[in-house]
Amino acid sequence: MSSKKYEEASLNLIKAADIAIESIKKFPPKKESTDFCKHLLNCYHENKMLIINSEPKFRNLTSLKYDYEAIFTRFQESNGEDVEEFWRRIKEEGLPYKRENKVAKILKRRKINNDLEYNFVTDVIVPYQQEGLINEEESFLLKKYLGDFEMKFKK
Repeated sequence: MSSKKYEEASLNLIKAADIAIESIKKFPPKKESTDFCKHLLNCYHENKMLIINSEPKFRNLTSLKYDYEAIFTRFQESNGEDVEEFWRRIKEEGLPYKRENKVAKILKRRKINNDLEYNFVTDVIVPYQQEGLINEEESFLLKKYLGDFEMKFKK
């Protein structure tokens, strides 16, 4: 049996997936190929369907955190007209999501807390450095935090 909080959160994520699809259709990422854009749209549609058709054992707020990451990671990590449209629409629809700077939070905290943050940092460290979003020192620190997180699980 799903909780009321889960139902509300899942409906919000479904709306966010729809907004992601609409934003990418309206403003296809200029740096990407047509095939990649089609793939991206397909992924968002699949993520939406996974939420709608999730097994009862995954109908909980913890599982929705993974769905949230699947939908929001690109829009937290990238830039462009589609990203700006996505956040404009999220705000316009009154959905309870905010654009956040996860790297700044991790750097301030001086550690990676969980596998979601670990995967996020692994995915963004090189592009962020290439785009000038982080400097050499921040890149070094993030690599250290990745190593610290890995060591925590080797023990």
